[in-house]
Amino acid sequence: MIDVADLVDNDFLRQFELKIDNHLAKIEYSLQERKIFLTKLVIPEEINDENFSKDFLAAVFEQIEERNLSVVPTSPEIAKFVRSNRKYKRMLPVGVRI
Repeated sequence: MIDVADLVDNDFLRQFELKIDNHLAKIEYSLQERKIFLTKLVIPEEINDENFSKDFLAAVFEQIEERNLSVVPTSPEIAKFVRSNRKYKRMLPVGVRI
């Protein structure tokens, strides 16, 4: 399980970052008005835990939810995560379907 305290929002590089065993997993984003566009998921090959990406995405979505932002997933992996987790679909802006 991922410790949410280890999750960093690097607003200079516009990415959420999580360091695991000296490897950096990240989700790149673009922020426009009250919407955050999640554009790219990068998980190093060295992190070979099947559930890591799901836990990482869940931690990021929790942090975004705390900021009351809408989420627009433009990455196929992130869109698949939203489709498989109904509770995050409510974070989509009006008119966006996945």
